[in-house]
Amino acid sequence: MVSSQFPASSKDQTVKPLRKQLFLSTTPPDVALKDDVELDFSDVFGPLPDGDSEIADSPDTLYDEPAVVYSRSHSLVGPSSFGGHSFKLNKLTLRETEDPIGLLECLEDETDKALDGEAASGVGIKDFEVMKVVGQGAFGKVFQVRKKGTSEIFAMKVMRKDKIMEKNHGEYMKAERDILTKIDHPFIVQLKYSFQTKYRLYLVLDFINGGHLFFQLYHQGLFREELARVYTAEIVSAVSHLHENGIMHRDLKPENILLDADGHVMLTDFGLAKEFEENTRSNSMCGTTEYMAPEVIHGKGYDKAADWWSVGILLYEMLTGKPPFLGSREKIQQKIVKDKIKLPQFLSTECHALLKALLQKEPERRLGSGAKGAEEIKGHKWFKVVNWRKLEAREVQPSFRPDVSGRLCIANFDKCWTDMSVLDSPAASPTADARANPFINFTYVRPPTSFLQQSSSFE
Repeated sequence: MVSSQFPASSKDQTVKPLRKQLFLSTTPPDVALKDDVELDFSDVFGPLPDGDSEIADSPDTLYDEPAVVYSRSHSLVGPSSFGGHSFKLNKLTLRETEDPIGLLECLEDETDKALDGEAASGVGIKDFEVMKVVGQGAFGKVFQVRKKGTSEIFAMKVMRKDKIMEKNHGEYMKAERDILTKIDHPFIVQLKYSFQTKYRLYLVLDFINGGHLFFQLYHQGLFREELARVYTAEIVSAVSHLHENGIMHRDLKPENILLDADGHVMLTDFGLAKEFEENTRSNSMCGTTEYMAPEVIHGKGYDKAADWWSVGILLYEMLTGKPPFLGSREKIQQKIVKDKIKLPQFLSTECHALLKALLQKEPERRLGSGAKGAEEIKGHKWFKVVNWRKLEAREVQPSFRPDVSGRLCIANFDKCWTDMSVLDSPAASPTADARANPFINFTYVRPPTSFLQQSSSFE
């Protein structure tokens, strides 16, 4: 769940111009970074806006080269003015620690503290060298780490239990870990290890360092149809894999889609994902407002078709620089439910047809919701030139490759994160009663081998 406002770029950081046929150029605005803003979980690239300030937009205007929008709302769980559903979880009993605990300083204290019900995996924070901060969220930080004794580089999410339980996100964190253990797909980030200590949860994932789609939109401009088609096809493949395994993502947006060193998309952040059964519906209102399907906002139940609406919004944004509906959260919800989407004239007829099919307000009429599922989307005429077998074997190379110098490269992470101290924040202590710990059996070690390790450009 990632915030959508981008921090100010450093003045000494320059962006290389790319070939005109790949992008339409834009100039990013200056966005101030404030130290006192609380970020959403796994917000890797930017702070939240101050409140729900309305963004000016003119939905009835057709345009040729629109500007990229840099400020949007963030992921949420909760009711809306259209009616939603919330839930309650038991909270941990917390007591404050007296002194700050840094990540490096607390290694010795936390490493050997086995928790009741937790299997001994032999892997813990003692096995990793912390190198750089690459993100920060409401629940903790994201670090670039090296597994000691190897050249393997990973991303480590370090999440504070007290913050998780204060926000009643315990069930979501458990679900994220459980879902990640079941996924194996070339366009989805893999979980390598998970473990916990008394104060924190740890997820160790593939380190994907090409930046996310929002980062590239921010720096490079709008995507041409040829490039957007490859990205969208890879996203469709990943979402299709999730659905085939009974998983809805529920928070698809550019901030949750990374680019690897070869330029392929990597779907990430399963903090709001949910396992489902066919012919069942979910009632939780969650996601990021601009990408929510109408049926999610109505709060009357939705299924995996809601993900295909979000894919349509993603495609629209890649090609135009902004989602189709903007404004305050309430105004966006009203527009999603009531307003028609205006399609820019510069898009191809086939692209228009796909967008209209994905952005059907009635979920039963939406492309991908029929008996054939994702095959309906893959067979659309806009994807006629896509060889899906080669694409899913990573044999279709996107025309844009991020500027990545190697496994250690952090150039595509904003300096406001990478310049941070690697010391973690102080954490409150959960109760010592093991029965109150909702994260029993959190430990996981992925069996070898990783698809990324087999196919990486840096081997």
